[in-house]
Amino acid sequence: MNTQILISIIPSTSPWSISSAVVMIICNLLCIGLGRYAIQVRGLGPSIPTLGLKGFGLPELLATTSLGHAIGAGAIIGLSSIGIIN
Repeated sequence: MNTQILISIIPSTSPWSISSAVVMIICNLLCIGLGRYAIQVRGLGPSIPTLGLKGFGLPELLATTSLGHAIGAGAIIGLSSIGIIN
């Protein structure tokens, strides 16, 4: 198999920077806020008392931040490909 062809089609990704961290944090906070109101059955798992959100436990936090990381990775790749972030 010709590895040069495979290497040439792999997109270059941007290295970690403060701007990519800010994009990831914003995506995670948006997903947590959205999940706070969108999740209908809440509070089935262990709760997180430090956040102060009633009925928003560990399963909800893990689910919303997982979605936030998936959206954030796509946003970082998209913004770096059009040249907004480096």
